[in-house]
Amino acid sequence: MFKLTKNTLEFPPVSLANKDGLLAFGGDLSVERLLNAYKNGIFPWYDQNEEILWWAPDPRMVLFPEEVKISKSMRSLIRKKLYTITENQAFEQVIQKCAEVKRPGQQGTWLNQDMIKAYTKLYYKGKAFSVEVWNKKNELVGGLYGVINNKRVWSGESMFHLEANTSKLAFIYLAKKSQEKNVQIIDCQIHTPHLASMGARQIPRSEFMTYLQPDK
Repeated sequence: MFKLTKNTLEFPPVSLANKDGLLAFGGDLSVERLLNAYKNGIFPWYDQNEEILWWAPDPRMVLFPEEVKISKSMRSLIRKKLYTITENQAFEQVIQKCAEVKRPGQQGTWLNQDMIKAYTKLYYKGKAFSVEVWNKKNELVGGLYGVINNKRVWSGESMFHLEANTSKLAFIYLAKKSQEKNVQIIDCQIHTPHLASMGARQIPRSEFMTYLQPDK
């Protein structure tokens, strides 16, 4: 595992990550470092009291947008039009909710205030996005946020829901919007049963990295 300093933005090759995908530690969460990390298939993930940890897992969990799975119950929910879905209308509210909402079996949150500030800066640089789900009372009840790697790859970072299935609504919306914009992959980073149920699957890291080649 490699130690980063604040004097260089460079990362070691992802092929040097350990079997769990951990590549490096240290450095900072500057906009420049974050953008360099994402364009090289690397992302930060660490607990509040740890040094910053940088990951590049193999295999990589991704969603090909056209493969998103929409269950019968979700199709029924969409038809009922109980919710309004927007994009980039409440990024700061969404990321704060992602940090605050309790998840079963999870102590605290990896999404600390330094991370929130860093991704908010990315958003105002046009390099991050949010999807918001609003109920009939105009309350924010679900959503997600992520990073724009390039024209072909968007990274989904975190989701939340305050009413049943609203994070799924946001994820389905993101998949549909990605198809419209010719985004080829939504990077989901690490396998979870929830993501797999929505159509995400694992691919070799080497294959994922081909989508990160500079935009033509």
